[in-house]
Amino acid sequence: MVQTWKEVGPQRYRETFGRYFEDFHVGDVYEHRPGKTVTEYDNHLFTLLTLNTHPMHFDAEFAKASEFGKNLVVSPYTLALLIGMSVTDTSQKAIANLGMDDVKFSAPVFAGDTIYGESEVLAKRESKSRPGQGIVTIRTLGKNQRGETICTFTRNMLIPGRGNAVEDKVGNY
Repeated sequence: MVQTWKEVGPQRYRETFGRYFEDFHVGDVYEHRPGKTVTEYDNHLFTLLTLNTHPMHFDAEFAKASEFGKNLVVSPYTLALLIGMSVTDTSQKAIANLGMDDVKFSAPVFAGDTIYGESEVLAKRESKSRPGQGIVTIRTLGKNQRGETICTFTRNMLIPGRGNAVEDKVGNY
């Protein structure tokens, strides 16, 4: 988690999070902490909020008959959780998420699993059409408490350079 501070007055400091475009370096890996232990409530709530009606996610009796023997955590929740975990390290200052590619769910997630994430910087380039901004590409990897990879994806983000973030333009940030 990238936490820094800036001086806003004599002996007065304000915390700030995230990275500017200049702070990203190809090959760097950011381990996102804390992890999150997924609960049955998390899974049921996300399933209901997204109107996912597949009983594998909320009907224990149905899921008992499956090869897993219990409810699966709905995969978009796993993806959303990993994106959220990565925000303070990768996209706290982002102007926009430009897209995701190669989303893969390589192992099931169950209530009680603890998820950890890490992101590697794959590429960065200055924007051709937006001065003071750049495009950063990261690959995020999610693992469970046993170190098994459960999800991977790449994400492209539009990141401001120093002095060009929204927080740089708002007086109380």
